[in-house]
This record gives sequence, C-alpha cells and structure tokens, in this order.
Amino acid sequence: MTTRGRRLDRQISFLLGISRDNVGLLLAQKRITVDGTLASDRDMLVDSFSRITLDDELLQAESAVYLMLHKPLGVVSATRDTQHATVIDLIEHPLSSTLHIAGRLDMNSSGLLLLTNNGRWSRHLTGPASNTKKVYLVTVQNPLETVYIEAFQKGMYFSFENITTRPAHLEILSEYTARVTLQEGRYHQIKRMFGRFRNPVLAIHRVAIGGLQLDAALLPGASRELDNNEASSACPGFAVGIRSNVA
Repeated sequence: MTTRGRRLDRQISFLLGISRDNVGLLLAQKRITVDGTLASDRDMLVDSFSRITLDDELLQAESAVYLMLHKPLGVVSATRDTQHATVIDLIEHPLSSTLHIAGRLDMNSSGLLLLTNNGRWSRHLTGPASNTKKVYLVTVQNPLETVYIEAFQKGMYFSFENITTRPAHLEILSEYTARVTLQEGRYHQIKRMFGRFRNPVLAIHRVAIGGLQLDAALLPGASRELDNNEASSACPGFAVGIRSNVA
C-alpha cells in the first residue's frame, strides 16, 4: 500500500480478505481501533502508517521514517546504481530498503539530503506548488559581481525548456563564494545561472531545506533520523504525525 489516503473499510477488507459489508459489522460492534481510538466511520481515511487493530490484535503498523544525510561528493542520489555508490549504501537503518530520496543532489554536489518512506511527505516537499526554499553555498571560478544579484532575482529564461526560473536570492559572501536560495530545482539550475556570466561553478553544498538546517555535527556520509518537528520544518505546510493530513 502507498501512503496515499484510503478508506478504512477498503483497507480492512484488503488486510482481512473479507467483504466491506463485514467490515461495517466489525465497526458497528466497536471492534476496530485506528491509532488507539475506536473507529466507527467506514469512510475514514487511513494510510500505511495508521495503526489498525481488531480485538486488540494488530493488523497494520508501519513507522514513517525521515532521515537527514550529509551527502558527500562522488555519491549518486539514487537507490540503485550499477557503476557508483549510492546514498542508500551509506544508510545504516533497519528500514533503509524502504527509503526513497526527497529532492536530489547531483554526484558532484554535497550537503543536506532527505530520505523517507512517506510518499505523501516527499511529494509535498518536492512538488512544484510547495515553494520550499533550498539554500546552497556555491563556489565559483571567477570573482562575483553585484550585477549577479539582480539577474538571479529577476529570473532567467532558458530557451531549451522555454521556461523562466523563479526569482532566486543571491548573497555574495566573498570574492568567490555566494549563498543561493531557490524555490525550485531545475536541471543543473545553479550551474546554468552562473553560466550566464561565463563563471564556472566549482562546488555546490546544500545547507538548508525549508526551515531545516544541515546538522553541523553530521560528518560527510553520516545520517540521523529527524523528529516530527524537524520533518515538519523541512516541509512547510505538512504537519508530520497529525492524522488530518491524510488525504
């Protein structure tokens, strides 16, 4: 089952192999609980992370997992790759085989990468309507100039895709380094934007997603779980752990 919402009667019918009419009878007899509460509404929406019991016998209970990884250089943001090490190879977690990546970094970029088994959370985080901010430290080959700031803020037109980038914030930190904040993730967007000034990008390091900062104590290649507050902070508008989000 995916993490999209599903009617309670359909889910119990699937789990027990019985008709939905029989599920209705179980509900009427007050024998079903969802997340510790007696359930009576057959139209109630549940997902794969709902804890469902029948007569105190567990029918379903899967944990949602949210991980922060400090991605090192040279590792592919993929679950499988026949030629290169993947970020999944770096994860030591009992549910690592169920995880997928929520917002990729290319092989030559480093920094904050998020992984989860909650498809609704990752879709909300990476969807085009999310407007989730991602912050990067960028090192370039040639000296930066203040004209870059306005150009990034206006957005840039790329004829190949016939798109104009959303306004981006660029803060010059030193002669060769800048902090760039994006609300989208076009293909090699940062490199292409600096490419308009014929200024090659030497390094990209992501330091934040939404309100979540890369843990300064996390060494390259290391990961840790996020608590619900951190997972919600990374994905504005999605309150992790609150059942009303099921839709």
